[in-house]
Amino acid sequence: MNQHLIPGSSAKIVTKDNIVAIISDTPLTTISSGIYNGGYKKVNAILNVSVPDDYNDKHLHDDPMNLVYDAQKNLQITNNYIAMLTAAKIQNLSMATRQIGDITITAIATAGWRHGESAGETIESNHYTHGTINMIVILNANPTDSCLVSLFLTATEAKTAAMNDYDIRSRYSGDVATGTITDSLSVAVTGQGEKVELGGPASNVGQLVASVVRQVVKEAADKQEGPHKGRLLTRRLSERHLSIDYLATEFSKVQVFGDQKTIVSALEQVFVSHPVFATFLLAAAKLDDDFKKGLIPNELGDICLLSEMFGCLILRENIIEEVPLLSEVNLPPFTKQAVNAILQYSSLNNLQL
Repeated sequence: MNQHLIPGSSAKIVTKDNIVAIISDTPLTTISSGIYNGGYKKVNAILNVSVPDDYNDKHLHDDPMNLVYDAQKNLQITNNYIAMLTAAKIQNLSMATRQIGDITITAIATAGWRHGESAGETIESNHYTHGTINMIVILNANPTDSCLVSLFLTATEAKTAAMNDYDIRSRYSGDVATGTITDSLSVAVTGQGEKVELGGPASNVGQLVASVVRQVVKEAADKQEGPHKGRLLTRRLSERHLSIDYLATEFSKVQVFGDQKTIVSALEQVFVSHPVFATFLLAAAKLDDDFKKGLIPNELGDICLLSEMFGCLILRENIIEEVPLLSEVNLPPFTKQAVNAILQYSSLNNLQL
C-alpha cells in the first residue's frame, strides 16, 4: 500500500491493489456521482475501484456492489465513504496539484474512452464500465453549496475539453465525444479557510480546477491507451466511422475504380506515397463535421458544387471526371469528393488501379 498526504489538508491518498482512495480523519463535504453513496454528503473516504479483467459486463451489472464491499474491507473502511468503479487500471492513474493563495487543489483521474459518447445522441449499449473517465478533485477550501456545484460543473467541462484536445469521437456516431457512457466524478472540500463563492470556469478557483482536471484526464488516458497525439491516419478515420475499408466498400459501388480490395490497396498506397492526400482527406472529414451541423457559411454557395470544387483542389487538371453511380456512394459530400479525386489521381498515375 502506498500513501501520502494531500498538500494543505489532513487527508491522504492511498493506492492499494485495484483501489485509489482519498481518506480523511475529518469529514469531507462532497458532491459525487459515485455508484455507491453518491450525491451531496459528508464522508471520510472516496474510493475509485478498478474492475478486474475477469469481470464481464453482465457480471458487473448483476452485482456491482460486490467490488465496492471488497474494496471497503481491503482498506478497512467501516462507513461514510463514496465509491466509483472503473475499467481503467489504477496503476495508470494521473495526479496533479495546483495552488492559489491558501487553497490547494488536487485532482486524480483514471481514464479511457473506448466507449466515448456525444451527449444527446441515441446510444444502444450493454456495456457498463469500459472507457470510464473517473475523477476525484479535492480542495482545502470552504466553498458555498452553489460554489461546490459550480466546481463539479467546471470539472466536467474540463473533462470534455480534454477529450476535445485529442479529438476523441463517439464510438456510436463518430461525432465529437463529450464523455463516456459511465463517467463518474467526486468533488470534495475540507471546509477549511475563507469562504469561496465562485467556482465557474472564469473564477480563480474554477480556472485552477479546470486546468488540473484537463491535464490529469489526458495523462491518464495516454497511460491507459497509449499516446493520442500523432495517432495513425487509419485510426483517426475509423474513429469518425470512415475506415478505409468502409470508404472502399462504398466506392466499389461505382464500378470504375475496381473492387473493394483494389480500392483499399490504392488508397493505402497513395496515402504513403503522397501524405498530402491523407491531410486532404482529414480536412474533408472536418468540413463534413461542419456540414452535418449546418455550419458551412451560406455565402459559400451550394454544398454539392462546393464539395466538387473542393475535390478538384488536388487534381492537376483541376477537373474531376464524371463518375457513374457516384450518387450511390453513401458518404458525406466533402469526404466523397475527396476520395473520388484521390482515386482518379491514382487511376491517372497507374497506382495499382
